[in-house]
Formats: sequence, structure tokens, C-alpha cells
Amino acid sequence: MYKSKAFAATSPTSVLSGMEIPRRDSLPDDVQIKILFCGVCHSDLHTVRDEWHAMMPTIYPCVPGHEIVGRVTQVGSNVSKFKVGDIVGVGCMVDCDSKCPTCQEGFEQFSPDTTFTYNSPDKYETAPVTYGGYSDSIVVNQRAVLRVPAHLDLAAAAPLLCAGITTYSPLKRNHISVGKKVGIVGLGGLGHMGVKIARAMGAHVVVFTTSPSKIEDAIRLGAHEVILSNDANQLAAHAGSFDMILDTVSAAHDLNMYLDLLRRGGNMTLVGVPEHQTPINAFSLIYGNKTLSGSMIGGFAETQEMLDFCGQHSITADVEVIAIQQINEAYDRMLQSQVKYRFSIDMASLEAN
Repeated sequence: MYKSKAFAATSPTSVLSGMEIPRRDSLPDDVQIKILFCGVCHSDLHTVRDEWHAMMPTIYPCVPGHEIVGRVTQVGSNVSKFKVGDIVGVGCMVDCDSKCPTCQEGFEQFSPDTTFTYNSPDKYETAPVTYGGYSDSIVVNQRAVLRVPAHLDLAAAAPLLCAGITTYSPLKRNHISVGKKVGIVGLGGLGHMGVKIARAMGAHVVVFTTSPSKIEDAIRLGAHEVILSNDANQLAAHAGSFDMILDTVSAAHDLNMYLDLLRRGGNMTLVGVPEHQTPINAFSLIYGNKTLSGSMIGGFAETQEMLDFCGQHSITADVEVIAIQQINEAYDRMLQSQVKYRFSIDMASLEAN
């Protein structure tokens, strides 16, 4: 066991501050990684503040971070896919049993035995729970290590490990390609990735937003059109025309309004998590054989597929790089939607702490 520098919260109301955390010594199937950049996900904030207590209580101290890009510093004796010096990524999971039917089918994120990157029971008992990427190093089972295309900007590639796969997976599952019309609801950390990926897949991309100020940026990111979702005339002009709508918004909003825009057989997928339940008009689904679904990240193989796709199309997130000492301010700004569109922490800043 060794000590790693990290930033952690010690209670739901505390700020994140520097501390040392334990990391296990590498086992034969492990890869040790020096963390270079870690993206900041909204779920980091939810977990730090224990806002998902009913579903997943936070155990303190909590070290968030599951959008990790780093350099391999050590590999175990059974590791053949990676070598010291490789640029790699770690997403929302650091281990799984690999033998259950769910894992065998490539859906490790839904296996009851999967270990998530932070606030998940640590089967190695190095600590009560796993500690995430707001730290200078991490030790991960090789099955959870992903190869990051080295030509990508690494700070901007880090959010691909969550925001990228969260949007790529449902777009792929709906066979988005040339000739398809895709709507993206919301232009935030998830939405801007959805725009880039859907555009690269060849779709005609339309962004829904309530903010006229976002129109120019949506076009810059790759949208062909922008609809103000509070303009009934604009919505009516697109009724029954979308093959798929990807809803990235976590605030309360009317889902039925978007279901009415789907073509026959169209799909709407939710990746945002509103705090309260939203009523659904069954007729909006029944008339037209439409489907409403949800999606949660992706398995290891699909996440690697996403990284390869982003490498081929030179896709990264739009990021603001910050020092770890700015993380509390970044959380406040994230709550006020004052970032375009993702924070990425330069973990070298830990050395100054």
C-alpha cells in the first residue's frame, strides 16, 4: 500500500481539500496510472453533497472523479496490452467480475459485482470505498483500462470517459447514420458531446434550447439547426420528423412535447436525471409506435469503441482547464451553468498543494 495525494470532501457541506489517500500496491492484473487530467462531471457534485443518498449514500471521505486520462507507470505480471508510458483512460468503472452474463454481454455497468471508480465498496479493502480521479495516481484492474488516442488533446479527451460514452452509446444503439434526423435537448456538458458525435455519425443534427444566446455556439459545435423549445411555432414545424431525440437535461421539463416530434417508430432516450418524476402521455408513445428509453454510460468494449471513433473524427470535449485548487469554485460555477462545456483538472496542480 502507498499514499496518493488527492482532494476530498469530508462531509456533505464541506469544501474539497487536500489529503492523502491509500492506494493498493499493484497486483498481477493491475495497471498503475499517473493521472494527468480528470474531467469534472455533474455526478461528482451530486455525490460529494450526498444528493443521491436514497439510491447511493456517500461514504466520506469522498474523492470524486471518473473521467481519468493518465500515463502508465507500472504494470502487473499478467498485463500484456499496456506498457509503461502508454496514455490510457479510466471511466466510471475500475473492476467487474467479468464472468456473469451481464459482463459477458458487454454491459459491465449493470452488473451487481461491478466496482465503480469512486464511492463503491472496495473489494481489496484498501479503504472503505474506492477513491476516484481527483488524485495523482490510481491502480486499476487491466480490464478497466482503455487506450486513449494519443493525438487528442488529453485535457479535452478526459470528459469522453463519461460524457462521451453517455451520448455515444444511445446514438449507436439507434443506428444513427447519414440520412437520420437527431434532436439534442440541452447544450451543456452532455449535450455538446451529443452534437459532435451525432454530426460525426452523419446525422442532421438539431439542438433544442431555451436560450437564444446558445444558438451561435450550437452551430459552431456542429448543429445544422437550432430550435427554441419555448417557441410553439418552431416546434410545430418539426412535428413527426425526428428519428431520435437525445434528452440530456436534468431539470424538470415536458417530455411529451418532444415525443410529439418523433416520426413513426422514433425513439427518445433520456440521459439526464430530473430530480422529480415527469408525467408521460401514453398516447404520445402509442400513436406512432414510438419508444422512450434511458441509457447509462457503456461497457468497457463500447467505451473503447467510442474512444476510437472520437480519435478517428478528432472529437474531444470543449473544456476549461483548471487547477485542483479551483474545484470548489468550479462546482459553484457548474451549478450556475457557467462553463463551456466541461471542466478538466490539470492534476499536476496537486504538486503545489
